[in-house]
Formats: sequence, C-alpha cells, structure tokens
Amino acid sequence: MSVDAVMRAEFPPGHVVFFGTDGKVVMTPQSFEHSSTIKSMQIDSLSLGRRAKTASDVYLDFPADENSAPDFAILREDAERQGKRYSFEDVLLIAEVVSVSSARKDYDDCTAKYGRYGIPVYVVVDPYAGEVVVHTRPTGSGYIAAFTHKYGSGKLPIELADGRTYTLDLDELPRPEPGVS
Repeated sequence: MSVDAVMRAEFPPGHVVFFGTDGKVVMTPQSFEHSSTIKSMQIDSLSLGRRAKTASDVYLDFPADENSAPDFAILREDAERQGKRYSFEDVLLIAEVVSVSSARKDYDDCTAKYGRYGIPVYVVVDPYAGEVVVHTRPTGSGYIAAFTHKYGSGKLPIELADGRTYTLDLDELPRPEPGVS
C-alpha cells in the first residue's frame, strides 16, 4: 500500500496509524485507559529527574531492522542517538500497556523479543486484569523472573540496571470504566 493510498484511506475511529521503516502500515486502537496509563508512567518517571531520558511510542533501533516503538521506555542517562534513534542497547526498561487487541503480543511476543535483546526490565501493564507484570533477568527466549503486582497495592519500586529506582504508583493507574473493553 502506498503512502498516498494510506493517506486517502479511512480508518476506524479511535485508531492510530504508524508507518514502519520496513514499509509496513500498523493500525492500533487507542483508548483512554491506554493513554492515561502511559501518562501515569511518565509522571512517575519524574522521580528520576526532569531530564531523565524517557520515550513513549518512539521507535528504537533493534538488530535486523526489527524496530519497536514501545508504549514507554526509560533509557540510560548517557544514551546518545545513533542517527535519528536510540539503540535497544540504551534501554533500561520497556513497558507495554495491554489493549484488548494486543494482549497476546504484549504478554508473549514482546516478552520473547525484549528478553532476546537483553532489555533488563520488561513491564506489562494490564488495565483489564488490574495487574502489572515485571519481567527481569533476560534470556535468549524471554525472562527468568516474572512478578505480578495488583493495581491498588501501593508503590512498586523497580530497580534499573544503572542503580536508579523507578517507582510505579499502582494506586494511580487508571482502570477501564465498567462495560468498556
């Protein structure tokens, strides 16, 4: 599909369209819970300092042209762009927020991918299950350790590989309104 054709196409309301570097067009649903959850994680990252390097929905370079634009990422303080992007090697934490259509990708595919590339901490934030799964100790096929924490259970300190601590406030994560999926 050409860029011109995509620009003229009508997409369902509530969806965002991304153009991948490999020519793929990715359409993903956007929800209030998804957006608010990312905002909450960004607010919590302020404890790392105003100049902390974080990104939301920004492409990061992975090997073999396997790019990724995670919902939220924390980078090393000394990370530098290589061209237009940061490298996966600069990433300390990646978080993906589950949507109804992305559960399998976030829980399975991303866990395997981020573990394979040695991302030190991978966090799955699931507003629908009301839980956060923190994966640590990456391996070639995923992660050795995974710990589940329920929404509403206080502040969750997450140790970063550079010695800093990112604290996610589980009491402030938004939940879907009843009947919304």
